[in-house]
Amino acid sequence: MNLDLPKKRMRFYIQRIATGPELSKPLTREQARDGFEIILKRQVDPVQTAIFLIALRMKRETDDENLGVLDALKEHCRYANVKADELLSISDPFNGFVRGLPATPFLPAVLAACGIPAYLHGVRQMGPKYGITGHQVLESTGYPVYLSPEDAVKKINDPQVGWAYLDQQQYLPELHELCGLRDKMVKRSLISTLEVVIKPLSGKSKTHLYTGYVHKAYPPVYEAIARHAGFQSMILVKGVEGGCIPSLSQVSRYFGYVENSPLAMHKLSPFELGIEREKRMVPVDEDYADAFENSNFHNIKALTPVVSATLKLGREALAGAPGPMHDSLVYGAAIALMHSGKASSWQEAGEVSRHALTSGEARARFDAGCMYSVG
Repeated sequence: MNLDLPKKRMRFYIQRIATGPELSKPLTREQARDGFEIILKRQVDPVQTAIFLIALRMKRETDDENLGVLDALKEHCRYANVKADELLSISDPFNGFVRGLPATPFLPAVLAACGIPAYLHGVRQMGPKYGITGHQVLESTGYPVYLSPEDAVKKINDPQVGWAYLDQQQYLPELHELCGLRDKMVKRSLISTLEVVIKPLSGKSKTHLYTGYVHKAYPPVYEAIARHAGFQSMILVKGVEGGCIPSLSQVSRYFGYVENSPLAMHKLSPFELGIEREKRMVPVDEDYADAFENSNFHNIKALTPVVSATLKLGREALAGAPGPMHDSLVYGAAIALMHSGKASSWQEAGEVSRHALTSGEARARFDAGCMYSVG
């Protein structure tokens, strides 16, 4: 077989990985990179792209396959650097939230008020959940959600802002173009795991990852890909719906590493921060049930009333109003403060986080970021 042609190589790769649970063979790292490079360059039919992704997931991706696909993504990503020595990259699941209202869209502003420059990255909507995303919430404020990496850097460098949102459509458009196909595939692929560790923005000396997970087998997987992506440290939270914020009603954990230290598990307790809620996250009003039911790839406007409710609660929490949204932001910021060493105890981390909210500093930075005109 002549493997010089992309279509021939893809056919060979699919024959290796899609031969059933016992006969399928793994790809080498270079083969996985090449296969996904072919996909990103649109050199094969979308049907073969879907088969490639589904076959990898059904046989379970190897570390080499994950790293190979990540190599291809890194080659296509657009990059920019901020002035700050350190930067925190935040990423919730790109398919959003359906069981509660997300606090993460407001977290970068809180962290900036705590002295930690940060950015959130994601997409407007993604299956299979088609839940509320940071893009939707920030877009409802008038935030320019389609900033280039260079313009996102301007926001982070602004001493009155210190945070930004960056959309995948701007820093990795070749991957974003697969959104429609991913909708038709229904189930998640390895893309869902890898896209949260893409690092379009970097600090001058260090960049840290803050994300969440669901399945207990994934912490070592995230460690491997986060290190390969170039993150100097990682916070991987067992968060509600796989997000960055842990449960407000029970103990949880996060896995992390710093520089060359081994991956370690850390216990998390909302009670140490004086947080104790009946619900795990910001509850959703029952009146919005139909909105989530009707949300899909072609009807994201169904979530408009829920997005408005999220923004209202978020801005109130940023101004110090008590409630589960406020507690979520305190908890999320405290984890970052402890991991970064900017707080020596949970009590101190909680105090710094709460002060960022009650002082109005977080609200001022959020509003400045949403109204800021890049010039």
